[in-house]
Amino acid sequence: MAAPPQAASVEQPARSSAATARPYDSVVLLLAGALMTLGVVMVYSASVTVTGAELDWRRWWNTPLRQSVFALAGFVGMLFAAHCDHRWLVWERRGGYWRAGTLYLLALALLGAVLVVGREALGAQRALVVLRSPFTLSFQPSELAKVVLVIWLAALLSRFGTPDFGRAGGPPRIRSFLRGFVPAITSAGVLIALTGIEDFGTAALMGVVAMAMLVLGGARWLHLLGAGALGLLGGAGLLLLKPHRVQRVLTFLSEAPDPQGAGYQVDQSLLALGSGGWWGRGLGAGVQKHGYLPQQDNDFILATIGEELGTAGCLVVVLLFLLLLWRGGRLARLAPDRFGRTLATGLTALICLQAAFNIAVVTNSVPTKGISLPFVSAGGSGVVFLGLAAGLLASIGRARPRAP
Repeated sequence: MAAPPQAASVEQPARSSAATARPYDSVVLLLAGALMTLGVVMVYSASVTVTGAELDWRRWWNTPLRQSVFALAGFVGMLFAAHCDHRWLVWERRGGYWRAGTLYLLALALLGAVLVVGREALGAQRALVVLRSPFTLSFQPSELAKVVLVIWLAALLSRFGTPDFGRAGGPPRIRSFLRGFVPAITSAGVLIALTGIEDFGTAALMGVVAMAMLVLGGARWLHLLGAGALGLLGGAGLLLLKPHRVQRVLTFLSEAPDPQGAGYQVDQSLLALGSGGWWGRGLGAGVQKHGYLPQQDNDFILATIGEELGTAGCLVVVLLFLLLLWRGGRLARLAPDRFGRTLATGLTALICLQAAFNIAVVTNSVPTKGISLPFVSAGGSGVVFLGLAAGLLASIGRARPRAP
């Protein structure tokens, strides 16, 4: 006996839904994974020097092999975040703020803790020690805070983007100074200020990203100009808080900085970039890493890349970030809701602007500040938390239905 015609009509929508179900955006993961892989190779190359740590398997944590563990953790975290639904963090209904709000309060608590019990390194108190034995493990709360800032503002702006007072056709609440703009700029400003006490470069990055997200959220230009003026005053205050920050600005503005003093690091960076030529000295054959260039595997790893892989290697790094910028912008344009658009824009701006800041520092286009090259520089905090950010960006592709 033939099956009733209704059976086919019931199964057909299920097959159609399965066919249009969209996984995470794999291009974002591919680009971030490529940068992580390059980072492992270059950190290893930059760290193996005459005076560097021996590659003793019993003490592997004190060797360049440690970066491979961080990169693996960052990649696993990125995959986990990509498989999650980013709309879990959205704030659409009354009381829906608790998820993004919990992350915000956690970031505030950790930033406060690092000012009290943080570990000091290179003149800055940025890290919290979470494990002392059998090896030392620490992380920088500022790396978490910049990702949380984007998530919190995206949730807040998507909520404030609804009509004011619940009236259909009314103006977005963010355009109201007291009911929308003040809560957004105040909550962002607290995170930025706490970060800037010990990490001025990350705070400046967070400020630029926050302003970009407020522009996208529809805030009034008059309000934004006022907030920008206050931000510049706050930045000047944070700049004067540490004498070495003022010295870096003066060195940048000087026509002939002391090559043996304040201008030493930048001069060595430019020397490394210039000596590499188009194709470089060869992987592992760099000279500046042998005690000449400070932070050769961290903030100035691009100079090491330029020396060993040449201008071609640096252009590959820039191209990967430009592709990531294009892909993130595409995800933002195709996101089906305000939260997805704002979150994708903020995460893309966070990663790509940090890369631009680092490249500008290494090439002496802006004053020197402690900011790493995303996914590439040595360190665990940046790779893990930016890996989570890249995974969250990739997960936004899940909400976009596949084109017929």
